[in-house]
Amino acid sequence: MNTETDKQPDETASAETTPNVEATTDAPTAESLAAEVEKYKDLALRSHAELDNYRKRVAREKEESIRYANSSLIENLVPIFDNFELGLGAARTATDTAGIIMGLDMVRKQLEDFLRDQGVEVIDAQNKAFDHNVHDAVAQEASEEIPEGQVVRQVRKGFKLKDRLIRPASVIVSTGPAKE
Repeated sequence: MNTETDKQPDETASAETTPNVEATTDAPTAESLAAEVEKYKDLALRSHAELDNYRKRVAREKEESIRYANSSLIENLVPIFDNFELGLGAARTATDTAGIIMGLDMVRKQLEDFLRDQGVEVIDAQNKAFDHNVHDAVAQEASEEIPEGQVVRQVRKGFKLKDRLIRPASVIVSTGPAKE
C-alpha cells in the first residue's frame, strides 16, 4: 500500500519545515531602525531628566529636614520659656520673694524634665573620684575630710546626651589634708 502515511519520516519533516524564502525576508528598513533609535533616545533623555529631578528633590528635602530638625525640640521648649517670662513679670511686681523662688524652682524643674526627655543626663560629680573623661578640674583645694583625687565641689554642672559628652562638669579637686 502506498499511502501518505507510509512516507518516510524524513520526507515529511523536511517538507513541513522548509520555509518559504520569500515570506521571511522582512528585514528592518532604515526608517524603522531610525524610528527605533529615536524612541530609545527619547527614553534615555526622559530617564535622565527624571533622575535629575529626583536628585534635586532629595537635596531639597534633605535641606528642609536639616533646617527644621529641631522644630519638635523648640515646640517643647517654648512653654518653659513662657513660664519663665511669667515668672520674671511676677518678680518685677511682687514683694514676696518666696513666691518668686517657688516659681523659679518650678521653671527649673520643667527644664530638668525637658532635658531628661531629650536624653540629656546631668553628670553628678559631687564627692566622686575625679574622672578626666567627664570632669574639668578648675582648681585644687586642701581638705581634711575629702581624700586626694576626690571632687570637693562642683562649680558648674556637666551634661551628656545619651553616651556623648556635651559639657564636662567643672570641679574643684581635693589635694588631701593640708601639707605643713
